[in-house]
Amino acid sequence: MPRAKKTAEAQSNEEGLPKWAEDEIKSAQFGKPEVVTRTGYILEIYEKDYRLDIQVYEPMPDGRVIIEGISLPKEVKINDLMKGFVYEFKINVYTAPLSDKVTELLKTKFNLDMKAIFNFEMKELALMDVESDMPAPSSSSAGEDGEGDED
Repeated sequence: MPRAKKTAEAQSNEEGLPKWAEDEIKSAQFGKPEVVTRTGYILEIYEKDYRLDIQVYEPMPDGRVIIEGISLPKEVKINDLMKGFVYEFKINVYTAPLSDKVTELLKTKFNLDMKAIFNFEMKELALMDVESDMPAPSSSSAGEDGEGDED
């Protein structure tokens, strides 16, 4: 049976990344973070891991609009966070460029246009007061419930 396992490993190497490419990706060196500000909302809260899944309205530098498992600063009270509400996120974006050789391999073998690896870390988040833009309900709103509509 060990021989069959070895054959399966050889097949996965043919289908997967070559070891040299895998090694480069694993040892990628991230530079200093760039802080980006985005608005969006929380999709999921992982209390045990102190992480979030978020969706942002404006794409991140790599084009994504969903970030899964972004780590939170320890000073954030995770129990105060709410899913589906609009937040302003300040996010540290770390970039590790890939070599031309790996970039070309990803493009030709996997049809993946990727020139860098990105890592995201939440720096700050603040609940936005979006509801204040809506008109306050008034006592003269009786006409809005269907009365006076003669279409």
